Amino acid sequence: MSQLRVTTNTAANTDPTIAIDGILSALETVILGKRPQLRLAVACLLANGHLLIEDVPGVGKTTLAHALAAVVGLDFNRIQFTSDMLPSDIIGVSILRQDTGAFELHKGPLFSQLVLGDEVNRATPKTQSALLEAMEERQISIDGTTHKLPDPFFVIATQNPTEQIGTYPLPESQLDRFLMRLSLGYPAREFERQLLTGGDRRSMLTSLKAVVNQAQLKALQSAVHKIHVAEPLLDYVQNLVGSSREDALLVNGISPRAALMLVHAARAWALVN
Repeated sequence: MSQLRVTTNTAANTDPTIAIDGILSALETVILGKRPQLRLAVACLLANGHLLIEDVPGVGKTTLAHALAAVVGLDFNRIQFTSDMLPSDIIGVSILRQDTGAFELHKGPLFSQLVLGDEVNRATPKTQSALLEAMEERQISIDGTTHKLPDPFFVIATQNPTEQIGTYPLPESQLDRFLMRLSLGYPAREFERQLLTGGDRRSMLTSLKAVVNQAQLKALQSAVHKIHVAEPLLDYVQNLVGSSREDALLVNGISPRAALMLVHAARAWALVN
C-alpha cells in the first residue's frame, strides 16, 4: 500500500471511501460472509475488467451479479447459456423491414451495462466466441456494421466445474479477457444459519437501492486509472510476467494484455482499500 497512492479527487462529489464502503455494505445484506470475494468483485468492476465465477450450483453466483447491478445502478441482462444457443441469440440480428426495405437491428441481451453470462461453459465454442469482441473492444460487429456497447460495460460469467456433464472448456482467448476468476464457496456455519432463518435472498434483491449513480461509478473508474504506480511495483509485475513465460510447467505465459490488467487491478485494489 505504501507504493500506491490516490492522486486525484473523483467527480460528482463522490468520496471513494464512502462510496465503496456503501457498495460493499449493501452487497453484504444479500451475500453473507463473503467480504473478500465482494471486495475483489468491486475492484474488478472499478478496473474495467470482467469477472469469471467458477463454483458449484447454488452458492450465490447469480445473486451476486444481480446485487452488484442493483447497488451501482447499471442496466442488467442475464443470458442463460445452453448447448443449442447461437451467437445471434446473444448479439442480436438484422431483420429486413418490408415497409421500408431497410435492415433494422434487433439488439441481443449483450447490449446491457452489466451482463450475466450464466453457465457460460455450457455453450459451444462458436457461441462463446461471440463474447470476444464485446469483452475486449466494447463493441459488436453485425453484418459488417460496428455497434458500440454501453459504457460502462461489465461481464460477469459463471461456469460450473469442468468435470460436470455438458460443459465445454473455455478457450485461452476467452479466459484471457477475464481480469479475475474467483469462487464463492460454501458459507460458514454461522452465515448459513442466517440464510436458513432469514428472508429469501432473491426477494431481498428487489429492495436493493443504488448506492452510487452511473456518473459516480464512472468517476470511481477514472480515479483508478489516475492512481500512481511506483517503479518497484512495475518491476514486480514484469518479473512475474517474465517468470511465467519461462516456466516449463506452464503451457502459456502471461500475455501483455494480462500484465496491463494486473496493474489496473492493483490500482483498483488500492482504491478499494
